[in-house]
Amino acid sequence: MLPLASRTLSQSARRAATSTGSSSVTLSSSLIARACPSCGFSTAPARRLAAVISDSNKQGKPVPANSPSVSSEKKPKLKPLTPEQREFLSSALRVNQTGELAATLIYAAQTPVVVRQHPHLRPLMKHMHDQEVGHLQTFNKLIAKHRVRPTALYPVWSALATGLGWGTAIMGREAAMACTEAVETEIGTHYNSQIRELLEMTGAWKEEGYDVGPELSELISTLRRIRDEELEHLDYAVEHDAQKAEPHWLLTNVIRLGCRSAIWVSERV
Repeated sequence: MLPLASRTLSQSARRAATSTGSSSVTLSSSLIARACPSCGFSTAPARRLAAVISDSNKQGKPVPANSPSVSSEKKPKLKPLTPEQREFLSSALRVNQTGELAATLIYAAQTPVVVRQHPHLRPLMKHMHDQEVGHLQTFNKLIAKHRVRPTALYPVWSALATGLGWGTAIMGREAAMACTEAVETEIGTHYNSQIRELLEMTGAWKEEGYDVGPELSELISTLRRIRDEELEHLDYAVEHDAQKAEPHWLLTNVIRLGCRSAIWVSERV
């Protein structure tokens, strides 16, 4: 098995995650250039993923049918979720919370070691860690709001993530960046799979004449934003010599396999 070229993992994750048959394609609004207010890092890298598929009448007189007040009072026609759809959403929130916990702990373990040897990387490591903390807080709120059971293996994933972060940092800057490359490749692909599933679900509702509720629309937007930020981390890792880790192919493939296994288990347990 040969080492991958500098952009291969980033581009292959994007191609695999965005192949949606006949689905329409548009650009995520989060692709608009912006900068992190705390550290100034750009959050719109050069290589980005194209996202897959977006008074009553006081005088007692009758109100015309085309009156704005009638239009504004029209209730959306919402389709109830099936048990399968409810399970999918619960599973998605559970595994996303788990993944963001792991990512936060990986960066927390890597940062002291990497920054001690490479002080110039402190702003980058802080930027990526702070974004992961924000992602975790988002899913913590969603888990609590929708009363979704967190994974029962929280302590296991916490220990493994901390060990992975510390271990790759000890191996050197390149290995730490290769860890980010591998993890974010799997996370980006996973988020895109969820977005694609939700867009297919809501697209079918629209074809049947139903509306999409604001909570579900907001969830799709949130997933798109977080996915884009995770893929920025992938770009940063490649730009900071992730491909120079030795042995790169073995390290990244072992980490990616571990990520896929953790996702599969967390969706169910």
